[in-house]
Amino acid sequence: MKAAIYARVSTRDKGQDNENQLRELRAFAERLGYTIYKEYLDTESGGKADRPQFKHLFQDAHQRHFDVVLFWALDRFSREGVVETLNHLQKLSFAGVQFKSFTEQYLDSTGMFKDAIISILATIAKQERVRLGERTKAGLAKTVAKGTVLGRPGINDELLSKVHCLKATGASNRAIAASLNLSPSTIAKYTACTIRN
Repeated sequence: MKAAIYARVSTRDKGQDNENQLRELRAFAERLGYTIYKEYLDTESGGKADRPQFKHLFQDAHQRHFDVVLFWALDRFSREGVVETLNHLQKLSFAGVQFKSFTEQYLDSTGMFKDAIISILATIAKQERVRLGERTKAGLAKTVAKGTVLGRPGINDELLSKVHCLKATGASNRAIAASLNLSPSTIAKYTACTIRN
């Protein structure tokens, strides 16, 4: 099997480099009998997916240049959160590429527990989505309790009448917007409305 090695240190890890991870991961690949296709090395935060080598890893994975990705630990692979990290692992699986963590032996999609691992990670991600939804609802409830009205503001009848009067004189939306200190898009919205009785 051909293996890709992914190693990352954060820019916050002052004075560190990827060499410690690489040494162990190369030996790990050798013990498993894997041929190393390429090493993908990033030196930046794992909290975002647009790391150059991380993106390159996925491009090569989709072209099936290798069979398995080896990484030091899940937090070295991604620190974007449970849902996003699971999405990355699933993208590898959909591309037909397996993954294996050096320090977390349970995180291994090459063995007979592959489906169980993905299922457990999916359950954790689902719980994270539920918790996020609960936090969002609680935040909105707190905002409403303070008297904030949610949603887009409604149409102001007085302003609607002014806009239609100015429009009847032949004024452009831009001129009306300037005279009422509003944006032309707001004026366009008001001119599309009919005056209510």
